[in-house]
Amino acid sequence: MKKAALHNLGCKVNGYETEAMQKLLEEDGYEIVSFHEKADVYVINTCTVTNIADRKSRQMLHRARKLNPDAVIVAAGCYVQAQEEAGTKIEGIDILIGNNQKKNLIALLHDYEQHEDVKAVMDINHTGEFEELYVDSAGDHTRAYIKIQDGCNQFCTYCIIPYVRGRIRSRKPEEIVKEVERLAKAGYQEVVLTGIHASSYGMDFVNPKMDLETWVGMEGEKWDLLYLIRQIHKVDGIRRIRLSSIEPRIITENFAKSLSELPKVCPHFHLSMQSGCDTTLKRMNRHYTSGEYFEKCQMLRKYFAYPAITTDVIVGFPGETDEEFETTRAFIEKVGFYETHVFKYSRRNGTKAAQMPHQVPDQEKAKRSQILLDLCQRKKKEFEDGMIGRKVEVLLEETVEREGILYRTGFTKEYVKVEVTADGTRENQIVELTMGNE
Repeated sequence: MKKAALHNLGCKVNGYETEAMQKLLEEDGYEIVSFHEKADVYVINTCTVTNIADRKSRQMLHRARKLNPDAVIVAAGCYVQAQEEAGTKIEGIDILIGNNQKKNLIALLHDYEQHEDVKAVMDINHTGEFEELYVDSAGDHTRAYIKIQDGCNQFCTYCIIPYVRGRIRSRKPEEIVKEVERLAKAGYQEVVLTGIHASSYGMDFVNPKMDLETWVGMEGEKWDLLYLIRQIHKVDGIRRIRLSSIEPRIITENFAKSLSELPKVCPHFHLSMQSGCDTTLKRMNRHYTSGEYFEKCQMLRKYFAYPAITTDVIVGFPGETDEEFETTRAFIEKVGFYETHVFKYSRRNGTKAAQMPHQVPDQEKAKRSQILLDLCQRKKKEFEDGMIGRKVEVLLEETVEREGILYRTGFTKEYVKVEVTADGTRENQIVELTMGNE
């Protein structure tokens, strides 16, 4: 039996696609082994979100070749797409697979047996086709990610993704529901809806050139994100629906109220922010102000008792002054996020921000990053302290042993990690308890 190993780089969407490619390999008779083992085929699902991601992609491709010089090396995904668009040849790789072509992995492997060096990279910016991949199992035995959408129309000045993922493309709701049903039958109780820009889900069914503000203004459209969530909510066996990341602009009174009326929806919202300073947001080409962002957070808190709101922040964006950074720091303090993922701005060739003047020195980025990390750690503790005494449900996921005692770990619907003694419990069980301070 031939052996295959896969390695994923990058986002949750990439992770889903890697699991789907693993399923294709298994169905074709491959034995899946660890990436560190000798295999006949190595598949690396690459990332290109930063120059560092490019370097990591190249490193993993070279590592695969060293593990077995005779193996078939497959490079897939965003790094491949970006290099093809730039006209740069990737050396030493047997099969190149761009975005929207990963479903053809097995056919391409068979082609390679007849013709060395196979390439399948399409013009991603001129397709409206959603690539149909699916999974019926995942690495996690309780939670499964489901890709509902691909592509992005936003063109933030720091981001290369619209150029390598193409324009927005949504998966048909009936196909998503079928996959959720299969996962429920396999024992999964939680699904996480993910996409490159999930907030635009369904927009291309109506008009792919529409802007998000117009789409949100058409709230109640049959194929929007809220419609999809309602369809998934009907699936027996699924106890939780979690959103991986959404734009603040999609939050309206009706959207927040409607979600709060669906008990399976987790009160855990990752609202992309990037900066709390309006002048920085404008340079980033983000389409909202800090005031509008704060209003959306308040809407969620109006309809959910104690929602966990998380976000991303970029420090050291070109032109960010001390005053602008302080504005962002104060805004994070004001909002009171549960978790904040802090990223030091990384120059990405091919983006507008890479050419902007007043690039912030690395030393200053590191200083600002540490300030925010310290603040965010404090805000996280404040949120978790606020959970004490609250009744919650926990989906138990793993068993750990410490000093001879077995514990189960899992997450609340707010995605707060909890640990309980193993006695009388089992993995993939939902238990109700009152949060303590231990």
